[in-house]
Amino acid sequence: MGRAASGWIVAILPVGLLLFFLSQIGRVESGEPLTAFYPWVPGLGIGLSFYLDGLSLLFALLISGMGALVIIYGGGYLAGHRHLGRFYGLILLFMGSMLGLVTAGNVITLFVFWELTSISSFLLIGFDHERQAARSAALKALLVTGAGGLALLAGLLLLGQVAGSLELIDLLAQGDAVLNHPLYLPILLLILAGAFTKSAQVPFHFWLPAAMEAPTPVSAYLHSATMVKAGIYLLARLSPILGTSEGWHYLVTGAGVVTMLTGAALALGQIDLKRILAYSTVSALGALVLLMGLDTTLSVKAAMVFLIVHALYKGALFLVAGAVDHETGTRDVRQLSGLARAMPITAAAAVLAAISMAGLPPMLGFINKELLYEAKMQAPRLAVVITGIGVLANVLLVAAAAIVGVRPFFGRSRETPRTPHEAPLALWLGPVVLSAAGLVAGLWPELLAETLVSAAVSAIQAEPTVVDLKLWHGLNPVLALSVATVAAGVAAYVARRLIGPVLGRVGRWEASWGAPQWYEWSLRGLNAVARAQTALLQSGRLRNYVLIVVATTIGLVGFTLAGRSRLDWPAGQFSGVRFHEWVLAVIILLAALMAVLSRSRLAAVIALGVIGYSVALLYTLFSDPDLAMTQFAIETLTVVLFVLVVYRLPRFAPFSSRKTRIRDGAVALVAGGMMTTLVLMATAAPRQSRLAAYFAEHSLDLARGRNVVNAILVDFRGLDTLGEITVLAIAAVGIFALLRLRLDDGRPAEPGNDQERP
Repeated sequence: MGRAASGWIVAILPVGLLLFFLSQIGRVESGEPLTAFYPWVPGLGIGLSFYLDGLSLLFALLISGMGALVIIYGGGYLAGHRHLGRFYGLILLFMGSMLGLVTAGNVITLFVFWELTSISSFLLIGFDHERQAARSAALKALLVTGAGGLALLAGLLLLGQVAGSLELIDLLAQGDAVLNHPLYLPILLLILAGAFTKSAQVPFHFWLPAAMEAPTPVSAYLHSATMVKAGIYLLARLSPILGTSEGWHYLVTGAGVVTMLTGAALALGQIDLKRILAYSTVSALGALVLLMGLDTTLSVKAAMVFLIVHALYKGALFLVAGAVDHETGTRDVRQLSGLARAMPITAAAAVLAAISMAGLPPMLGFINKELLYEAKMQAPRLAVVITGIGVLANVLLVAAAAIVGVRPFFGRSRETPRTPHEAPLALWLGPVVLSAAGLVAGLWPELLAETLVSAAVSAIQAEPTVVDLKLWHGLNPVLALSVATVAAGVAAYVARRLIGPVLGRVGRWEASWGAPQWYEWSLRGLNAVARAQTALLQSGRLRNYVLIVVATTIGLVGFTLAGRSRLDWPAGQFSGVRFHEWVLAVIILLAALMAVLSRSRLAAVIALGVIGYSVALLYTLFSDPDLAMTQFAIETLTVVLFVLVVYRLPRFAPFSSRKTRIRDGAVALVAGGMMTTLVLMATAAPRQSRLAAYFAEHSLDLARGRNVVNAILVDFRGLDTLGEITVLAIAAVGIFALLRLRLDDGRPAEPGNDQERP
């Protein structure tokens, strides 16, 4: 009882949130949105701002209400599961992310919560992480929605740049400015990419059916009322800014029409309850996107009602599917029949939800179907085509509703892996509440119309809008279409044995050649590229790493220099170089050649020491005694270090080919020439430093030192000096460690041993 009842306790949080949002209906309905602002990154104009209006409130109520029922359901469904606590934590994280998304008042805040929903849904879909199928489905959802999220971020940043603000309140007043801006089309495409991937529009729809690998409570919550509706929320929220254009209409409407028909067709070819519901969700999301693309007051009304209707009947049916699976051990519709005798409460909830999905009175789904048809028939363009496709999709969905809500419970009983019996209270409470809510809302639709729906439509339309919902509108063409749809849907259900295999082949063709297969090919290609670049860039050889870094630097700097119209050189060329400076330069060059070409380690060490001491002399000649001192100390320690260990090492042996050495030499010469060019360009720049005068003026009053050099070393450049001291200390520690090191038996290598140990 303890762990099974834990869901009731955890559900206290979403119930509290539900009550809070319900208490704000009156205020929001009066046109007074709630706002809150917390500074986050003031320098970039980014704040954690929140904005609760009619649209946000509708989504918040669905998220918190469905969340409470799903958590109670999950406590019973996963009772005894060793990761039940993790389920609660992840579902609450997802709920908080969705609430943050729909109440965000700043586009950056919106994006942060948008990505949090992707991450938390990845963890929820992959909840049974020990199964490869669950891990693969979670990765698929994350990659698709994550790619869309990156596009969304770019679009939101461009939108903020064009509108001059990142706050939604300010953006909503800049619709004309954005619409007439040259960047409008890129902004539209990027934001639509984010919305379409999240809301599973074709060709990104394939991740949603794959996500059915998640536990049923997750599927019911994410794929009925929350995550997949995030893209719909984004379209609704930004439609006052991006809508009203030809591009918006054709892109959004086109995606919606294709997705609506594709999802309905693929749903009827499935045999798993959850996959049937998943594809029907894809179709419903297409219908919602279509309505937002039409961008009329009537279509917005239909979309807001459909949000509620779909959450109620689809959430109920998902929970019913989980209860059936829990009690019978299968979700295969071919093995399910006659369960109403053993599961009467679950059957009643399923039938009510299926009636709402099919659009039959007196459910709210009937009112919504008439609104959908009316909005499509009054579409500003291609109304006949849109209405015809809508009718065809709904016919298939009526058949799907009968398959998932009627067929498993009526008819001759069949043997199932487990002996069926009524689910416990935690598993049938959610379906009963949701289906009953659909019935009550259908009988008294004004309860929703005058409050939530009107406030949401007003928020989208940016003007007060009154919504009137009625169960009966009289005899009209819309009713005729609705009756024809149900009749054709019943016929399709009766002929499912003929239609199902055909549509099943369509689904198999899509899996082999459609978007799912393109995803698999793309993923394999991405992994192949990753393996190739890893083999190239992560070879395990320091020489290759240095070569890549140096070559990349040469390419980037060279590209920048090539774009300059001319290169600035010192006016006096080398006329000011004194004789002893030339001597030091020649010594450094010769010593460098000796270090590279010498086959004796001791000679190479001596040559490196000559280079170091010569550089130190240059520092001294150019009045930089602190650097000279550090250089002398380091060179001395380095020479001592090498001399102490060099005689223990074998003689040089060539490990690279002549061709490789020529390549490395060429890269080194080009890199040296590049650095020389940069130094010459730097010295050609006018010297207008004010540091010398500043140090001389303020060394006493700021650093309390009359010796300007000491003040610079200790105070003005204290961190630089600390770094030099740290280098000396590290070198000393290295020498100490080498002095204590014992290699082999302490004897030097044989002079004739030319092979280096690995």
